[in-house]
Amino acid sequence: MKVIIYDYSKLKGKVREVFGTNEAYAAFLGISEASLYEKYKSESYFNQSQIEKSILRFNEKPEMIPAYFFTKKVENNLTN
Repeated sequence: MKVIIYDYSKLKGKVREVFGTNEAYAAFLGISEASLYEKYKSESYFNQSQIEKSILRFNEKPEMIPAYFFTKKVENNLTN
């Protein structure tokens, strides 16, 4: 099974710029801060509405979505 790990460094920088804290960003998305950290670690993923809401709040064009949410860090093959 392939596991994709995403690099959210650009997103984290934008979150600091726009929201100041991860806590404020998580509240904006309607999730817990722990859930946000799971997303940052690629243990769960941002859904379409969270991505769209974020891009609008960041005042970015939709073309920037891949840079913030889909930059791959590594791909690992996992075996059971």
